[in-house]
Amino acid sequence: MVVRSQCLKSSKGLKTTTPSASSPNVEYLTRIMRLLVHNRVFTSHQLHQQSDEMLYDLTRSSKWLLKDSEFNLSNVVLFETDPILLKPWQYLGKCVRESGTFPFEEAYGCRIWEYAASNPQFNDFLNSALQGTISTVINEMLVAYKDGFNGITTLVDVGGSTGSMIAQIVAAYPHIQGINFDLPHAVAAAPDYPGVKHVGGDMFVHIPEADAIIMKSILHDWNDEYCATILKNCYKAISKKKNGKVILVEGVIQPGKDDTFDKVGLMFDLVMIAHASAGKERTEEEWKILLNNAGFPRYNIIKTTAFCSIIEAFPE
Repeated sequence: MVVRSQCLKSSKGLKTTTPSASSPNVEYLTRIMRLLVHNRVFTSHQLHQQSDEMLYDLTRSSKWLLKDSEFNLSNVVLFETDPILLKPWQYLGKCVRESGTFPFEEAYGCRIWEYAASNPQFNDFLNSALQGTISTVINEMLVAYKDGFNGITTLVDVGGSTGSMIAQIVAAYPHIQGINFDLPHAVAAAPDYPGVKHVGGDMFVHIPEADAIIMKSILHDWNDEYCATILKNCYKAISKKKNGKVILVEGVIQPGKDDTFDKVGLMFDLVMIAHASAGKERTEEEWKILLNNAGFPRYNIIKTTAFCSIIEAFPE
């Protein structure tokens, strides 16, 4: 990317040309890029030594924003910066002062999932953002948990949206019969995948039986009470199965650490306040207590090279 300054030399100093209504504001763009370069999202250097033209290049971070890349977060960024998602942040102060209130509900009078159910365009937008997060995590999960799917013949993806994650798992492990389970309006938009059955329902009421259950970034949307209900329904769905287990793909935050993923986790934790009505990111100790109280006293945490870890939980 090359940005050409629109400043003209004059006897009185620098004179900035006024762009037409249809042309980009190069000065604004230059100032934005200056901040992004400072934060290492892009790199920059002068195109020529005697020129004020700047050449910008991608970094490892900004490559995640390329829409034509196989793995990208462009839809996630567009989703989180959409006016609909920015409005709840205006209520954060009120919800800090008044216990029992939630930013998204203050902004729209309902939870985000109810809003999606009644707004098809937003629901499609939400699904595209979820697809972006799935694409970045699934390959890491298949590498880190490559032996974890051995012995599983039926697998339910609870909250699987349009089914892309369970479809990729089944493609890698064809012996698995996959069930994509989500709210009816979510699975209604799901395409057909080989080896995958779409089932509409409510995870707070009933979850289909299977050898194992997988959930990606589901429990962080809910408080401990709601999570306990979901996990107890998982327990009922797998308790009669040999070697039954629940596979959680979730963040495990370590507030005392200072690496990139821990910073991401703490940021996501605030996003949960704004958008998820009492959802939160959890530490290992918080996961341990939550799982134990729901009937899963044994667990393993498997780290990946992405933000999410794999939490393998076994029923008592």
